[in-house]
Amino acid sequence: MTETAGRLPWITSDVPGSGGAVKASPEDFRVDEIPAYLPSGQGPHLYLHVEKRGRTTREVVRAIASALGVDEREAGVAGLKDRQAVTTQWLSFLTPKDPDPAAVFGDGFRVLGASRHANKLRTGHSRGNRFQILVRGGDLGAARACAAALDARGFANFFGPQRFGAGARNADLGRAILLGRLDAAEARRAARDRFLRRLCLSAWQALLFNRWLAARIADGLFDRALAGDVMKKLESGGVFHCTDPEADTERVRRFEISPAGPMFGHKLRPAEGEAGAREARLLAGEGVGQAELKRAGGEAEGTRRAARLPLRVELEPAADGYRAIFELPRGSYATMVMGELVKGDTDLAEGGDG
Repeated sequence: MTETAGRLPWITSDVPGSGGAVKASPEDFRVDEIPAYLPSGQGPHLYLHVEKRGRTTREVVRAIASALGVDEREAGVAGLKDRQAVTTQWLSFLTPKDPDPAAVFGDGFRVLGASRHANKLRTGHSRGNRFQILVRGGDLGAARACAAALDARGFANFFGPQRFGAGARNADLGRAILLGRLDAAEARRAARDRFLRRLCLSAWQALLFNRWLAARIADGLFDRALAGDVMKKLESGGVFHCTDPEADTERVRRFEISPAGPMFGHKLRPAEGEAGAREARLLAGEGVGQAELKRAGGEAEGTRRAARLPLRVELEPAADGYRAIFELPRGSYATMVMGELVKGDTDLAEGGDG
């Protein structure tokens, strides 16, 4: 594992992993998107519930838009799903057509249902994802011990390796954008490709969040509140500053709240006191200050991400291993859950977290 998503501390590091192979075939890895809402049945946007295998979300959007004769740029998705998996999700298209769902299909995808809604689907219009993952050759008893430890201790909400691109190059480019240190070719590309620019800046933010969380764990602060921490309410998403570390630590351990780590940006709500000093040292180590963060503009304004989440993993025996079944909120990574269960050098590559 890389510095960005691996060389990170497993919360269950004292519990032996199950071993085994993850993703030996796409059917071993199923992801079902959990929508934030269901279509109402009325409105200008056609909503299609799609199942795909061996295709990216963008490829399927392009194919369906072409079949409907509409501009793919007007299509809506709540999140991107992995190519090497069987996945389901809703897609939206601005069209008056109401095709027979059974007639809309293509290589590697089919439409399971159709409806209509008033608005376009947008990034974030999902509650999360439900995963069903087969581990071939994995030891079920060992996996159960790891799952029990996660249930008791909580899940460390690290970003997975797919967030950073091949060789973690995207995070390096994100920092270079902030510091104004792109070479001429990179600068031209970043100027004309806003998607690439946002991708690289978000990878840099994720890298620093991972470092912040790894340091909290190393210092015994994973399930503790520090004075000045920005805390997140896990039910509502509301945030507040910790002024009573003892009381808030008890709430953390009940999974009511969590320390909320920095996704640095010029509008980030700063932590205070000891917690603020830890974040300031992390940012200073990158040579980045407010002036550099403002260079990102609206593409990296800053936000907060919960560090510790409750996680219940169901395990089922399979003919040649076991199946892990669990749900994660939007933006959390199944790769990191499977790393806790399997450990070792198993290939956990996963493209898209939705």
